[in-house]
Amino acid sequence: MTQRILEAALQNRLMTILLAVVFIAIGARAMLLLPIDASPDVTPNVVTIVTDAPGLGSAEVEKLITFPIEVSMRGLPGIKEIRSISRFGLSSVSVYFEEKLDIYFARRLVMERLPAAAAMIPAGYGPPEMTPVSTTLGEIFQFEVVDPHRSLMDLRSILDWQIAPRLKEVPGVVEVNSYGGQLKTYEVQLRPDALVAYGVSLQDVFHALERNNLSAGGGYIVHNGEQQVIRGSGLITSIADVANIVVASRNRVPIYVRNLGEVAFAPLLRQGAVTHDGKGETVAGVVMLLIGENSRTVVDAVKAKLVEIEPSLPPGVRVVPYYDRSDLIRRTITTVGHNLIEGALLVTVLLFLFLGDIRASLIVAAVIPLSMLAAFIGMNFMGVSGNLMSLGAIDFGLIVDGSVVMMENIVRRTSHGGSAGDSMVHRVFEAGREVLRPIVFAIGIIIVVYLPILTFQEVEGKMFRPMALTVIFALSGSLLCALTLVPVLASIFLRAGVHHDPLVGRIFDRLHRAASAFVNRRPRILIGATAAILIVSLAAAPFLGTEFIPTLDEGTLNLDVLQVPSMSLEAAIQTSTAAEKAMLKLPEVAHVVSRIGRPEIATDTIGPDEADVYVFLKPRDQWRVHSRDDLIAEIQRQLNQQVPQMRFGFSQPIESRVNDMIAGVKGDVAIHLYGDDLDKMMILSHKILAVIKALPGAADLKIIPRSGLPSINIEVDRAAVARYGINASDVLDTVATIGGRVVGQVVEGQARYPLQVRFERSSRGSLDRLEDIQVAAPRGELLPLAQIAKIKVSEGPVSIWRQNLTRRVTVAANVRGTDLGSFVSQARAAISAQIQLPRGWRIEWGGQYENLQRASQRLMILVPASLLLIVVLLYNTFNSMRLALLVFGNVLLGGSGGILALICRNLTFSITAGVGFITLFGVSVLNGVVLVSEINRLRESGRSLDEALIEAPRERLRPILMASLVALFGFIPMAISHGAGAEVQRPLATVVIGGLLTSTPFTLYVLPIIYRWIAGGNGGRRAASEASEVSR
Repeated sequence: MTQRILEAALQNRLMTILLAVVFIAIGARAMLLLPIDASPDVTPNVVTIVTDAPGLGSAEVEKLITFPIEVSMRGLPGIKEIRSISRFGLSSVSVYFEEKLDIYFARRLVMERLPAAAAMIPAGYGPPEMTPVSTTLGEIFQFEVVDPHRSLMDLRSILDWQIAPRLKEVPGVVEVNSYGGQLKTYEVQLRPDALVAYGVSLQDVFHALERNNLSAGGGYIVHNGEQQVIRGSGLITSIADVANIVVASRNRVPIYVRNLGEVAFAPLLRQGAVTHDGKGETVAGVVMLLIGENSRTVVDAVKAKLVEIEPSLPPGVRVVPYYDRSDLIRRTITTVGHNLIEGALLVTVLLFLFLGDIRASLIVAAVIPLSMLAAFIGMNFMGVSGNLMSLGAIDFGLIVDGSVVMMENIVRRTSHGGSAGDSMVHRVFEAGREVLRPIVFAIGIIIVVYLPILTFQEVEGKMFRPMALTVIFALSGSLLCALTLVPVLASIFLRAGVHHDPLVGRIFDRLHRAASAFVNRRPRILIGATAAILIVSLAAAPFLGTEFIPTLDEGTLNLDVLQVPSMSLEAAIQTSTAAEKAMLKLPEVAHVVSRIGRPEIATDTIGPDEADVYVFLKPRDQWRVHSRDDLIAEIQRQLNQQVPQMRFGFSQPIESRVNDMIAGVKGDVAIHLYGDDLDKMMILSHKILAVIKALPGAADLKIIPRSGLPSINIEVDRAAVARYGINASDVLDTVATIGGRVVGQVVEGQARYPLQVRFERSSRGSLDRLEDIQVAAPRGELLPLAQIAKIKVSEGPVSIWRQNLTRRVTVAANVRGTDLGSFVSQARAAISAQIQLPRGWRIEWGGQYENLQRASQRLMILVPASLLLIVVLLYNTFNSMRLALLVFGNVLLGGSGGILALICRNLTFSITAGVGFITLFGVSVLNGVVLVSEINRLRESGRSLDEALIEAPRERLRPILMASLVALFGFIPMAISHGAGAEVQRPLATVVIGGLLTSTPFTLYVLPIIYRWIAGGNGGRRAASEASEVSR
């Protein structure tokens, strides 16, 4: 089959070139359409339902809202698990689905169950709503709206009604979340004593406002042949309109709203704020990406839209970006691009040094862009974006290996072989035919060892499947080029005749002869050294630390801040401002933005006692400290001095959100405790925290959820209200009015603002004031709230977390100064020895460690499977198990070199390194196949065993060295790079380089020795005949 492809390409050279031009055009278009991102989106398939529950504490939210929603979602097709968070005023339920389920279908399933859930929720709360169709990585662009001469309320209104609606017009933007500032309301600030004096109830006020804020249509009439529409308007349009509404009449004297209190613009009760650079509050907008869209393209469109919007804003108002995902994308892709370009240049130079022919070198080098175009076509077809993972594993040396072997044999055969009358096409065909089998099987084996990676699931699947697909597409393109375009171009541009070996080739040939002579005299020394390398690497392997994947340096730090649970929003703003000033004293810090609590669209479920702090860093060349860990230590010292009451954990924006969505916590390690008694679970979790805190490497420890949130509980006294003839609703209306009860909205042009009723500040400023609020009874009595309700202060949990309807408490930690796997091993042992769980309780380990465990278990299946596939393919290649195992020895020694390289560079074993080993296995096999195939060919042609073992390494020295060195040098830029994302590529490149440094000498010197042992003595005739059969 492959021989016919080669023959057809050479017989139809013009058609082959024309097809290559068409292929280039298709590939160029695919490259232009390729979506670009910093890293794969590893967000799980999840639909989140949020429900507002104004005034309810976490326990009431759990019982009245969260539980009905959880029960309604049970049994949905494709569901994996349900997680929920119940906290003051908010319920958040996340429904996780299988990856194979389309997200829009999953949302439709949830939507169908929401009415049933809403029916079980008490009136006045909700309705339950799904969050925008975005992902954990959806916050792609964040900005401030600034004007020193305008209030926070005005700036928030400008963001909500002038900027956000127009940004939503941008394709790919699903939502613009407003954060911080003050949401404007028309507020009636009632005086309780005025209500008592005028004999007006709260219901009277509510009904008056609702009935005086209406519009109606009267259809139309026909007058003089014209149709005239009838419309009636009684909508509130101003503060004066509200103030002049009549609530009741006493002795024909109207009682206006203004008689009962003040009417003014006031902020809606809020649970979040934003501060910036120690300057106090600001107003921020967060642009959220529609799932599946190209983040770089959308960010560019958003920035263009802002340029269009800004001139239409009120004078002095500016939009100032502070977080731009495209910066990370640009820096990451720049790193990948530099590595690829530098690798391509190194490969091209090596090709020229070894081939000694500029035309032959350029022909082989042309395979690099053509293979990349093949990868781009496949990536577009499979919906794979260009990112650090998908493009980061491509090694141009690996890509040109097949073409190197093809071209080297063509150059050699056209220079020294063939009859004088043979045409160039015939010589190229004969040269190509000799190496077709090793090329196809070697590249085929590399492709095959990548196939098991496609079986990865969940996070590791989303991370590494794109990498495997891209490499497979690129290698497939390179194989096609090696079989068709390279021979065709060689037949056109190369010249037959004597070809002088280049200087590099002659030097390596002399070195090889000397090394071969030494090895042939002392084979046992080399065998002993090889065995020693294997033993040392196997002994050292258990001491390699483990982690999921190296952390991508995003260039921005993210602080997960915890403060006293009872802290007010105003106090949190002051503390955050002080912390920002402290961090800005460090020369490495450029800007600091703190997002305290949650926005109105509750994409976050935190309260005023928590904050997400973005610390934007200057370029590395402006740092005083040497590493990010050193900078974190500096920041910790500053914060501990300036704001000692603040507790914080360090991460990065994307990393933090991915951890939060996958494991439910922002931390590397999560110890989930499941039980039925929340108080006892909190006690036990503190004991677990104490155990973990004593371990080396533990950092940023915290318990989720926390307790200690004070609450004032107002419970209706049933006997008292019955005695006075008061309804419970009258008491609860009074309670609702303390925080503000929304009774309608006021329309200002396109803007809509809540109309709310609230007691004036002086009547709700303390517990005593609340107890004295008067409630009117039907018979005219005026009763203090404390007389008809039981009022007490208690402490409860800040939030309640559940998983699959079971309460959960989590001890979370980051790991610094040691590897993740070793830390968890120590933690498991310590907890088992020191913590006794009550019957029915259990502990589960999550966070990045959960991903590591799942991926490691998968690798424990995939690596042996890959090795078995290699053996099967080698057997199919040589039809000899002895020879198959001989070449397979290359894989084992290459793996040893990879392990030793990780140890020498002080790198841990990660899933990225594991993929590197799989890559190495394929590359190691190629050289062995090339050499053993040549030995078999020589023996078939009549050479003795000794002659074949001496001549084959010399004949194949140049292609083997070229294949190894171009692969090795192709990975060197990745191994030594320090750009954005380099830390993710470094383990993979290190493994391949280390493995090639050990497997290549094995191929050239150890393999012939073992071949002699296999082919000589008892059973030698069988091996020789098998080799002869294969070569036919």
